[in-house]
Amino acid sequence: MERKLERKSNELVRKGYHAQKFTCPERTGFFPDLEECDLYYICSKGDYEQRLCPDGLVFDDSDPNKERCDIPANIDCGDRTVLQEPKPSPGCPRANGYYRHTDPLACDKFFNCVDGVPHELSCPPGLIYDDIASTCAWITDTNRKDCKKPRKDALEDGFVCPDDAIMGPDGRKLPHPTYPHPDDCQKFYICRNGVMPQKGSCSGGKVYNVDLLTCDDPANVPGW
Repeated sequence: MERKLERKSNELVRKGYHAQKFTCPERTGFFPDLEECDLYYICSKGDYEQRLCPDGLVFDDSDPNKERCDIPANIDCGDRTVLQEPKPSPGCPRANGYYRHTDPLACDKFFNCVDGVPHELSCPPGLIYDDIASTCAWITDTNRKDCKKPRKDALEDGFVCPDDAIMGPDGRKLPHPTYPHPDDCQKFYICRNGVMPQKGSCSGGKVYNVDLLTCDDPANVPGW
């Protein structure tokens, strides 16, 4: 009997019945639940309406004037540790968010799940997907022990030459392809004979142009 009551109590909590205890801190605004990180309330003239973020996202309580849900990596839930029941699908532990690839060897790939549909994305050359930050990072900056150790031909920051060939403007394979640095627009990588990585740097105030695969004036580089 006690177990049945406990299960019933947990079910009521998941359905949001603990919202009956909620009191609007202010007459108007968006406010978090005290226990559940993806549950929040819309207060208007002292009355409230309960809302739930899409599965996989949590409520951003940094500004009571904004209604916003985001991935957990961007939000500090603090003591709000409870989450709604997950709605998993193939490739997606939850319906929304960023998750590691289902192939354990594909450390440089990950899924962006949107409404339960996984969209495969790739990290820039030399980076792998980091679970905690939900973004790409150098292998030396992550705690992923499942990924391979840096290869002998890798640079100290973890960059290795990709296996895919880079084609030049004439449609031919480039013998010494270049790749952008993920953090510094003035730096890039050179793969000698396509396999040996070296560091490169633009001089004279120029930056690396991803479209032209060479250094260029900043005025010609989109987003600079």
